[in-house]
Amino acid sequence: MAVVVSRFNRAVTDSLLEGARGAAAERGLRLGDDDVFPVPGAFELPIVSQRLASSGKYQGVVCLGAVIRGETPHFDYVCEQASAGIQRVALDTGVPIAFGVLTTNSVDEALARAGGAVGNKGYEAVTTLIDTLDQLERV
Repeated sequence: MAVVVSRFNRAVTDSLLEGARGAAAERGLRLGDDDVFPVPGAFELPIVSQRLASSGKYQGVVCLGAVIRGETPHFDYVCEQASAGIQRVALDTGVPIAFGVLTTNSVDEALARAGGAVGNKGYEAVTTLIDTLDQLERV
């Protein structure tokens, strides 16, 4: 498994990555530093995911990011393109890509989903990827 993680909103994404590492460790999977690929922001998640998925080295990829609504429509463009791009990578390559990108209205909402009161979506993204891989093995 590889993890592509956005450096933008790092206070949030570092916690998502910590959750992802925890979920992998609980399942006996190694998620080393060489398996983590930091990118500038959520918009860059699809292209790096595509390269990783096409490499044959990884059975799946987890994408982690945090896009927080601001005063401009930038939020909408980034969220739409990041999600569409990540889905396209999965469908085009046949390699499962877990979507662990938070799209929230505030930093507080993001932090609540990155190890706070609402859990850790990085942890959940790894679990989702593992569950998806299990189902793909059945077919």
